[in-house]
Amino acid sequence: MHDGAQDGDLGTILAVFAHPDDEAYLAGGLMAVAADAGRRVMCVTATKGELGFPDDDPRSIEERAALRVAEMQACLDVLGVTQHVWLDYPDSGCAAVDDEEAIDRLGVLVEEVRPDTVLTFGPDGQTYHDDHIAVSRWTTKAVRRSGADITLLYSVMTPEWLTALSAYVPVEHVMMTDDPPPTTPEDQLALWYVCDDELAARKVRALRAQASQVEGLVSMAGLEAYTRLTRDEMFRAPTEDDWPD
Repeated sequence: MHDGAQDGDLGTILAVFAHPDDEAYLAGGLMAVAADAGRRVMCVTATKGELGFPDDDPRSIEERAALRVAEMQACLDVLGVTQHVWLDYPDSGCAAVDDEEAIDRLGVLVEEVRPDTVLTFGPDGQTYHDDHIAVSRWTTKAVRRSGADITLLYSVMTPEWLTALSAYVPVEHVMMTDDPPPTTPEDQLALWYVCDDELAARKVRALRAQASQVEGLVSMAGLEAYTRLTRDEMFRAPTEDDWPD
C-alpha cells in the first residue's frame, strides 16, 4: 500500500474530478493534509454541477451554477486549497466534449503543476456517471502522455463501505445504471487514508459548505453516521486494462 496511507503525504497533488463536492467526498482529507503541510494542491473541476438540483428548483441554470461556484469556494476555503481550475464543461455533457481538447488542457496543467500524485475517478466513474468516466479517460491519457513519473490513483469504494452507505441511502439512487456497483476489495487498495477525528470534522464542515448537495444526506443519516461515511478515502492503482491505447 502507498506510503501516504498513514500520513497522507502524496507530495504535490493534482486532483481532477467532475462536479463540485466530488473532490471533498473523495479526497478532501488528503488535500487538506497536503495544504496544511505547505505542499502544492491544485483541484480541477470539469463542470459547475448546474444540473444537481431537483426538477422543481425555482432557480435558473445560471443561478444554480453561481450557487455551486460559491459553495465550492467555501468548501475549498475550509480545506485550505487555494488553487482551483474550472474546465467549464456542461454538467452531464462531458461525454460530448472533444477528448483531445480536454486531454490537452489537462496536459498543460500536468506540465505546470508537475504533480507527484494525480487523483481522479477510475474508468467506471465509480458510479458509472458519464461525466466521471470522461474525466477519468482525459486525466489518464494526460498523465500517460506527459511521460512524467506520476502516481495516478483512482478513487474506489470497498464492499464494506458500500454496505455501510446502503444503510442510509438506496445504492441504486447513486448509481447511473442498473449494473452492480463497482467495488474494490480492501487488499487491492493502493491507498486507504482514514481521517482522524479532527480532520474528519473539518472535512464534514467543508462538505456542508456545499449545502445544496449534502444536507439531504446529513439529515437522512445524522451527523455522526455521515462523518463515519466520509472519513475514509480509498484509491486503487491503474491496471493494464484501464484505458488501453
